[in-house]
This record gives sequence, C-alpha cells and structure tokens, in this order.
Amino acid sequence: MDAPAGTGPIAFVCAMPMELTPLIERLSLSKTVHGDDGFEIHRGVLAEREVVGIVTGMGTEYATVGITRLLDAVAVDHVVVVGITGAVDDDTPIGTLVLPETVVLGSTGDEYQPTPLGHGTHQGKLLTGDVLITGNDMVAEHRESGVVALDMETAATAAVCEARGIPWSVFRAVSDQPADGAIIKESFGLSNLDGTPNHEAIEQFFKDHPERVEQLARLAEGASVAAKAAAEAAVRACSPS
Repeated sequence: MDAPAGTGPIAFVCAMPMELTPLIERLSLSKTVHGDDGFEIHRGVLAEREVVGIVTGMGTEYATVGITRLLDAVAVDHVVVVGITGAVDDDTPIGTLVLPETVVLGSTGDEYQPTPLGHGTHQGKLLTGDVLITGNDMVAEHRESGVVALDMETAATAAVCEARGIPWSVFRAVSDQPADGAIIKESFGLSNLDGTPNHEAIEQFFKDHPERVEQLARLAEGASVAAKAAAEAAVRACSPS
C-alpha cells in the first residue's frame, strides 16, 4: 500500500472547514478562488507533488456537488476523503483512525471500495447517510452488520470518483460515541450545511442550554482531536516512503 500512483494532483476532500484546517496548517495550503461563483480550492505541495483541498459541506448532496466541481476544475489523480466520523460503540477512543474496507450508501445499499494507502489495516464498513443515527438500538443493529463507523459524505464522494474512474481513499477518525447522541442531536443545527458555524443558532443555544456548554465543549474538542488525527494519517499515507 504505497502513496497514490501517478504524478498529478492529489485532492483532499473535507465536509467542514475544521476538517480542512489541519491540512492547511500541515501543508501550508493557500486559498484560491476558481470561477465566478467563489469556489474555493486550497493549493499546495506535498513531497514535490501538487495537492489541492476543498470543503464540500455536510451531507450527500453537498458532497456530490463539491467533488463534482473539483473534478471539473482540476485533473486530479487521486481523491482522499479526510475528516471525522462517529463510532458505533462507546469503547473506541476519540481520535481512533478508521480505515474501512467498504463504504456503504445507506439510502441505496450501494457499496464502494477505497484504494488502500499507507500501512494501516482496513476493516469493516463505513456507513454514509443524511440522517443522524443516535439511537442505541439502531447503532447496535448497524454494528452487528459489520459497520465500524458513521458519516454523511464518503459514499457520495466515492460514487462520483468511481463513475469517473478516479481512485479514492478515506481517512476518518472517531470524534464521538453513541453515548454522545443527545448532545449531538442538539448541536447539529449549530452548523450550516456548508460546514460553517451558525453563529445565531450557537448564541441561542447557549442562552437556552447553559448547562450543556461543558458537554458541547467536550464534543468540539473530540472533533478537533479527530480532525487532526485524520489529517496526519492522510498526509503520511500520501507521502513517498
């Protein structure tokens, strides 16, 4: 499992700005604007090879549109999905790297196989869906079917890449556990679907739920730890050995 084949650009694709930030800092990526609609592409170099990074927004629709725009704009050789993921048990530590063998689109059951990169062990299924899965019974059902983590974008990105014959990989790290379900539901509306913070909603949440501030801070810290872990793993895997 070597670094991506070819000499063309490697694309790092994230759903939220906080997932791309560690890559921007690690690789000194510079923001550029493509087209008249302000589509942002961050550009840089990794071991003398061009890399680009984008934020698609959250959910399968945003992921589909975002990766399509990137592939229309840049002739990339390999796409790498990077970001956070939800665990399906309360024992998996925050920051644990998830390297699935298969990614499943929950709405259709369609399966996609990532191209392994680096030296990690790939196992289990990553389930992609637009609905937050937080109920203990439903999480347990998915766990029993071989699902190791949950997200909202990877399968949609994979579908576009495979339709175009572009190899893709995924590096996600655990940011939360099923026990965090209640606060996750409450906090989901604190972000816009484009991945940016909803400042008005955040302000109102703090007014209405001052007792939840500590839990929300812990959730945010977990997301930060996971985003950094996923970014570091992706960079290592894409670097020549």
